[in-house]
Amino acid sequence: MITIGILIFPQVEELDFVGPFEVLNAVNKIQLNSTKVILIAETADPIGAYNGMKVIPDTTIEKCPDLDILVVPGGKGRLVAMKNPVIKIFIQKQMITAKYITSVCTGAFLLAEAGLLKGKQATTYHTAFSELESYSVQVLSKKVVQDGNIITAGGVSSGIELGLYLLKRLFSLSIAQEVAHLIEYNVDINVL
Repeated sequence: MITIGILIFPQVEELDFVGPFEVLNAVNKIQLNSTKVILIAETADPIGAYNGMKVIPDTTIEKCPDLDILVVPGGKGRLVAMKNPVIKIFIQKQMITAKYITSVCTGAFLLAEAGLLKGKQATTYHTAFSELESYSVQVLSKKVVQDGNIITAGGVSSGIELGLYLLKRLFSLSIAQEVAHLIEYNVDINVL
């Protein structure tokens, strides 16, 4: 079973983490016990997301089990989260052992602040391209960009594409296509 952790923080953009959460859990309806997706936060307290959703984390950063994949969403709260030393150290530690470190939308800035994107290709929200370039990142205007074991997705809805891309990498193109069909999402997975 692949353990996937999604980092959440106050003012996180809901679709940034709910999109990949849905896709990466949906594979279990096709291939039982393929993934375990958990929500991780600095504390166990409910998180108030940007549009008002309240979310209860499954675990804390301190108690987080070893992850195969880390997903880092963005949103307005990234401005504080990216400067949080606890979050920064957590991301850096995950880089050592996880197969993939990923981000959705402006979650790329948390990776950049942790030093993971310097000299790499990445993407983010379209209005934040120049800000990300200031971290010595080669920014590409694409939905999903992979550079080594770092995968970034650009835009709020891109978390869905990120999830499908991961399923293609972890399982197969046909599994990713089946999940896309299951959730009735039209995307050319071949281009992801």
